Amino acid sequence: MKTFTNYVIVLSALLWGSAGMASETRVIINLSDQRVSLVERGRITLVSPIASGKPGWLTPTGNFNIFNKDIDHLSRSFGSVVDAYGRVVNSSATPSTFLPRGGHYRPAPMPYFMEFSPAVGMHAGYLPGYPASHGCVRMPRDLAALFFQRVQIGTRVTVVGSTLNLARVRKAIPMLPTVPYVSGQR
Repeated sequence: MKTFTNYVIVLSALLWGSAGMASETRVIINLSDQRVSLVERGRITLVSPIASGKPGWLTPTGNFNIFNKDIDHLSRSFGSVVDAYGRVVNSSATPSTFLPRGGHYRPAPMPYFMEFSPAVGMHAGYLPGYPASHGCVRMPRDLAALFFQRVQIGTRVTVVGSTLNLARVRKAIPMLPTVPYVSGQR
């Protein structure tokens, strides 16, 4: 009888624990596949292609939590230099980059920013078809907006895989795609 009672207690704990875990929302970023998945109640509900960190600026791997969300975020580290006529003269600038006479520094826009590691997060951006960011995880704007709506401060983020032997994964995807990548839609 004692064994049966222990079995029921253990089974109940496992089922309760599974139900508790299944109700959580979490994000899984797979660097090897250059994809991010949103898991809600134990099911993958969104999948997006990504552009992660390039060599020298790799996206950190491990387990994290979202600790900052900013719908209109501007990069604190990277941007462009614009001359007096409004032309971009340096698209790989930092705040300390030389400015031509009449020019100014413009921080890079990072819409729908979801920060999970210091100065690294998921956000809308250009996907050239290979890892190309300074560590952040870029995704198409429409999907970044959906992820932004569904994740909260504290949502778990797991980053797995590697980009070490990854060259090209797909054609470039513009920042404003018209085709939804939401699972179950076509």
